[in-house]
Amino acid sequence: MTRNFNNSLLGILGPTNSAPPPTAAWDELERGLGVQLPDDYKEIVVGYGPVQLNGHLYLSHPSTDRWNLGRWMEETVEAFSRSDLSEAECPGFPYGPVFGGPAGLIPLLSTDRGEYVFGVFDTASKEWRLLACDGDELDFYEYRMSFSEWLYWYLSGDDMFGPDSAVFYPGPIVFESLPMTESERSTKWYGPGRGPAEMVTVE
Repeated sequence: MTRNFNNSLLGILGPTNSAPPPTAAWDELERGLGVQLPDDYKEIVVGYGPVQLNGHLYLSHPSTDRWNLGRWMEETVEAFSRSDLSEAECPGFPYGPVFGGPAGLIPLLSTDRGEYVFGVFDTASKEWRLLACDGDELDFYEYRMSFSEWLYWYLSGDDMFGPDSAVFYPGPIVFESLPMTESERSTKWYGPGRGPAEMVTVE
């Protein structure tokens, strides 16, 4: 990779707002999955989650009661496992996708449009690949890149959930906190301004 997308992503997201969770929170989650999650994914999750980005994309957190990452992963795996996806096109899964760790599709994030990003750990290469899908479609689309690179291009307005899936909002990234209690109100804040190099035009 010719570019450090983790640094590029942090450049458009801005300073982190969350305190790192106890190590035990990740240990418990990863023990249940049977695999360690990508480091850059964990860095973004603990730095900003639980949060909604640009009004669409959700990031849960491993050590909160509400918007809990482990519980969301478990519920998502169960929901997809109950669905008949035997006819779905899913790279690396010729007989249909298998969900859950350590070798299946592990949900990493979702949007309010019914889109999901899953990570799959390749035991042979020891590398992660990403599979994205639209909840209204059967097919999964592969992105052989790091999580931080995927999120960078998503926020830059590229098609990251398959063809014609781009959503681009010019200007700073909009963050909206996810309330931790029924009475708590969400708050909004903004990332740094983005210059012309980041202003990707989507047709």
